[in-house]
Amino acid sequence: MTHLDIGKSGESIAINFLEEKGYRIIRQNFRAGKGEIDLIAWSPEGCLVFVEVKTRSLDGYGGPEEAVDRKKQDMIARTAGSFMAQIGHEGEIRFDIISVLLARGELKSIRHAEDAFF
Repeated sequence: MTHLDIGKSGESIAINFLEEKGYRIIRQNFRAGKGEIDLIAWSPEGCLVFVEVKTRSLDGYGGPEEAVDRKKQDMIARTAGSFMAQIGHEGEIRFDIISVLLARGELKSIRHAEDAFF
């Protein structure tokens, strides 16, 4: 699997995971300027959630969520602001990270960190 294949696989797994939890995915791979948000969804409680999906094929370099540093968080927050302006959203928002670990292309584990930024 290439790096891109691993990422796409992780996003598909994350979408299924969130939908099973009652989330409604409204955008995938939203781009604004230099920023990108992997998934944007409405939570079951009606909160607009911006989700960064991190997928790794091995657990040897720490958890996938550790790759979401402050700089990445700031970029995602700016991109989220662009999305909210586009749809006129002024309500509650949240930034989540979903970590997907794969072993030989198969799901090994998935973690959902809610309200993971700032």
